[in-house]
Amino acid sequence: LFVLPVSQMAGRRRLLPCVGLGLLAVLCWVWVSFASLSGDQLRLDVSDRGAFQPQSALSDMEFASVASYRGPGNSDRRSKRELPILLWWSGGLFPHFPGDTERIDCATSSCLVTSNRKVQLYKRTASIIFYGTDFRAYEAPLPRLRHQTWALFHEESPMNNYVLSHGPGIRLFNYTATFRRESDYPLTLQWLPSLEYLLEPVAVSLEEKNRLRREGLAPVLYMQSHCDVPSDRDRYVRELMKYIEVDSYGKCLNNRPLPEHLEDTATATGEEPGFMNFVARYKFHLALENGVCPDYMTEKLWRPLHQGCVPVYRGSPVVADWMPNDHSVVIIDSFPSPKALADFLKRLDENDDEYVRYLEFKDPRRITNTRLLEGLDSREWGVNDMSKPNYLNGFECYVCDQENARLAAERAYRKAPQKTQPPQRKMASNSHMGCPLPSPGYGDIKDLPADDGWLQIWPQDYWQSLDQAEGLESLIRHNESDPSLLWKHIQNIAVSRARGKH
Repeated sequence: LFVLPVSQMAGRRRLLPCVGLGLLAVLCWVWVSFASLSGDQLRLDVSDRGAFQPQSALSDMEFASVASYRGPGNSDRRSKRELPILLWWSGGLFPHFPGDTERIDCATSSCLVTSNRKVQLYKRTASIIFYGTDFRAYEAPLPRLRHQTWALFHEESPMNNYVLSHGPGIRLFNYTATFRRESDYPLTLQWLPSLEYLLEPVAVSLEEKNRLRREGLAPVLYMQSHCDVPSDRDRYVRELMKYIEVDSYGKCLNNRPLPEHLEDTATATGEEPGFMNFVARYKFHLALENGVCPDYMTEKLWRPLHQGCVPVYRGSPVVADWMPNDHSVVIIDSFPSPKALADFLKRLDENDDEYVRYLEFKDPRRITNTRLLEGLDSREWGVNDMSKPNYLNGFECYVCDQENARLAAERAYRKAPQKTQPPQRKMASNSHMGCPLPSPGYGDIKDLPADDGWLQIWPQDYWQSLDQAEGLESLIRHNESDPSLLWKHIQNIAVSRARGKH
């Protein structure tokens, strides 16, 4: 059960145009929060594809054309009509093409995967796979059938869907692939292609960087065009800029124009050579993620390490767990204030011997973090590596093998209940995704004015996501088949909470 602390309600109360007391105020708040939301088993006919167009996969992922791999433990000779079905629910994400249905042969078993939603209620549909960014409580496939599991794939920012950061939301899933190391199929190092990527020689020598500094280049680079984000990074950078020179490109806190030939690559996650050469000139890169959550690390961190620049980082509170050594990144939250950080960066800028210590990891003998080395060595998927499967196909194979094992255990139990234990389904926990309530990038939330733009968006979004998670959990518990009843269930929960019964 969840009771919202008064201190955490403070921001959200100020955001709503409702005035009232007691139960009336609660109902008013729920209405404002969600005013914008809008039998027979089916058999799969793999030839009926007319209404289902091939769907695209992740925009930044290149899908390798790897031949079907049958693991040494896979002796599955069943036909397609006998295999369990995995249904990719999210529109626009089906890691196979052309078509909407395909057989997959995995390490120990085989499955049929499809994006054809007509099989949702089919008894052979064992699991539904969701893409976290597209998962919406008011569009969930209901009723949730007892024989089906749910799987979550979410490699993107926590800001894309805070429903997954709350216990009632993440517990809906039996299998997970997220950026958290605790998830069933971790994607923590998804933005790091390889160890060799880190070991690439420094792109711009220290001598050249010092020359550029003497000619007026700032020591610090900030490159952002996504400004209003949960981490509130601009607020911190704005304060930092009072104490040290920062060249800021992009739309956020802009004080320098990009060369015209680079404007199209300013926000790209790709690595166009001209863009890479331009940013590599800076000694320090402000690398602030759009969300703060354990193990959420993107190209903002890995790219400057690759180039031989020093990341000044905020994002994952446990980022040090994955760094090449204990002296390769400057962690913002290690400093009591932006001024203290600025003073430290100035000292590094003026002391070549201290600065180059942050680049010693370019010598493979200076990479001392065994967790990083083992993580890269043990992952079965590759990043744009044609010799390995991508992580979407890897996760669906993980789900396939897990589901075949579960179904086999259930058959064994039905056959001899006195000899075996009933199989227990996996259930995700908060450690698989849970991210904290967004907080201001600088200062205390209680000091922000009521009309602050960040305050009006992200705390409200975080708590409304909890309402959605609890509402969907209630829909499933009551075996509802109409997701549009989400509003009614959220309202009932709010009334119960107001009366002290929830």
